[in-house]
Amino acid sequence: MGRPRTPLLDRERITTTALQLIDEQGDFSVPQIARRLGAQTGSVYHHVDGRDGIVELLRERVASAIDVTTLDARPWDAALEAWARSYRAAFAAHPRTIPLLMTSPVRAPRVLEQYERAVTLLLDAGFAPGEVMPLLVALENLVLGSALDLAAPEAMWELADGTPTPRLAEALAAVGEGRADRAFEVGLTGFLEHARAMRAARA
Repeated sequence: MGRPRTPLLDRERITTTALQLIDEQGDFSVPQIARRLGAQTGSVYHHVDGRDGIVELLRERVASAIDVTTLDARPWDAALEAWARSYRAAFAAHPRTIPLLMTSPVRAPRVLEQYERAVTLLLDAGFAPGEVMPLLVALENLVLGSALDLAAPEAMWELADGTPTPRLAEALAAVGEGRADRAFEVGLTGFLEHARAMRAARA
């Protein structure tokens, strides 16, 4: 038999298949990827550095949807806000990747370059080096938590008949639609106000 005109395996196909599996079931395995692509498990390993390598390819794939040009905007707080919104949208498209990606170290070069730009933005704005990573991690926690919240049911609290929670019922009835978006706006506003206060304290 001759070789197929289109290779069964390459890094792009492996990444796409892993992402499809995660979107469907919340995780992936290398044998599952191989079966989807009609290949042997060992053949997959010829193209990637094991499961950890696939995780980093997934990180790059999801993060590639983040608009890094937002970090070129000025003033710094407008840049950070725009980046946060784009970051949230990218991960909201694939929320099941979040637990997987957030429990392994970031090694993907293109993702590290994005963090470099974010760090540079804050240092150039006048933040102290020791302040930068706590701010970025706090923002990341807000963004990723909100991306997960977007994938949650709109009604996250189910009140059973006879449960003595009338004030909770009142508050839930008043929320209306867009609970996750409204909560994100509250968190982002509070984060930016805190960051601005930190910056002003150094001026």
